Amino acid sequence: MGAIIVLVVGLIGVLLGYLIGKSSVSSDSGLDAYKRKIAVLSSEIEVLKAKIASGSHALGFTVSPPEYHPFDHDLASSVLGRDVEENDLKVIEGVGPKIEKLFKTSGILTWKSFAEMSVDRCNEILSKAGEQFARHNPSTWPRQARLAYEGKWRDLKVWQDSLQGGLE
Repeated sequence: MGAIIVLVVGLIGVLLGYLIGKSSVSSDSGLDAYKRKIAVLSSEIEVLKAKIASGSHALGFTVSPPEYHPFDHDLASSVLGRDVEENDLKVIEGVGPKIEKLFKTSGILTWKSFAEMSVDRCNEILSKAGEQFARHNPSTWPRQARLAYEGKWRDLKVWQDSLQGGLE
């Protein structure tokens, strides 16, 4: 009887050892699969970082830099009907002296830099300055600045005349 018990316990031990060993092997292969996946994803991250750093990633659209035309004080002033100084941000419908000061304090000193800025960045600057500024909608401001930088005063004036409070 004692030999049978030893035999049964031995068989149970062998069976448990086999099952535990088998699950250990499958978890090792699962672990290896995850390690391979991590290696692949890490290399993809490095490729994407390199693309971002080189600027060669496709955006799905192209952004052309504004075309510069030398500032013509007389033309700008006659078209807009007021004295216009170069890089006067107040020529942008919706931008007054306080907002101009806010943007210049934020490093936006020229029509070109304003034209190259996103509407989201405009909103960020306004929001950081408080509620009285955050309520403004700068959705047309960079495009207006682009027209000013490019010296397209007639186009700017026609567009501004069609805007309602600086909005389309």
